Amino acid sequence: MAVLKKIRSRWWSPPSEDYQVEPEQSVPAAIGLRYDIRSLTISHLDECWRLDQRCFVDGEAYSRETFEYLLTAPEAVSYRATTSAGCMVGFVIGLVEPDHTGHITTVGVSPDHRRRHLAKRLMAEVERGFRQRNVRIVRLEVRSLNIAAQKLYESLGYAVTQRLPKYYSNGGDGLLMIKSLA
Repeated sequence: MAVLKKIRSRWWSPPSEDYQVEPEQSVPAAIGLRYDIRSLTISHLDECWRLDQRCFVDGEAYSRETFEYLLTAPEAVSYRATTSAGCMVGFVIGLVEPDHTGHITTVGVSPDHRRRHLAKRLMAEVERGFRQRNVRIVRLEVRSLNIAAQKLYESLGYAVTQRLPKYYSNGGDGLLMIKSLA
């Protein structure tokens, strides 16, 4: 399977986010799919939780109760990426902390829809939402082994400020990353 993915990546360039085609749920997204970024609310709880279970298979997925808390918190700033048929394929949830720092608590994109700039679009939207609430500094935590996510965040202007030993429940280290929105 890995060989097939490598061969495909050499034949076809990644689709741009402007293409439009609707994929099947269980197969990789087809070239041409169009995505929309919309608000994420408590009405999307079950769909978001199920997607999180698919995004974080290493035991780091949030519980349904955690999502319920995050999506009902008045300080929440949250968005979802959907296909033209309304299927959620990505999400981002942030919280405005009492000191007006934005904390991105989770970002997830369905494995079938990765490498289509969805995480970048979701991050831009949550940062826009933070700006509307007078947030000037945003922080997030990322696994020290998740190089792809680190590169994305660095490309968006985040910088590593601290290593967080044994931050994750499975003992994995995290990195604290910060960005100024000023």
